[in-house]
Amino acid sequence: MPFIRITAGKPMAAQQKQLLGQRTTLLMASVLGKRQEVTSVLVEEVIGPLGDGWFIGGQGIDLQRNAPVHCDIYITAGSNTEVDKARMIAAMRGLLHEALDDPPTASHIIIHEVPATDWGYDGQTQAARRLTAQKL
Repeated sequence: MPFIRITAGKPMAAQQKQLLGQRTTLLMASVLGKRQEVTSVLVEEVIGPLGDGWFIGGQGIDLQRNAPVHCDIYITAGSNTEVDKARMIAAMRGLLHEALDDPPTASHIIIHEVPATDWGYDGQTQAARRLTAQKL
């Protein structure tokens, strides 16, 4: 049940957002083996004047010309190998380049591993789901 937040520092067309949401979901399934039906993707924009919240190298940037992208991917700890995660970061970088016209190098993709006891969906933690599955 991964959660992915993609934040761009520039306006995006509806088609760009849709492409990011759909393709990210597919990558989570094909690269990390996650179930599409419980994969949640949030695509958002942070737009403001020069230096308004986005900094690269300590300098405010012009979000309209050099807009970074930040991607946080949350997965259950221990559910993927280092190779899987490296492949996902590379694949996401390719998708961001395709969808958002070559974002700067300082755009980051971060995979956060969350303990199975610390998150879940539909009112149940991932740890509880595993325990239920083992009993069946």
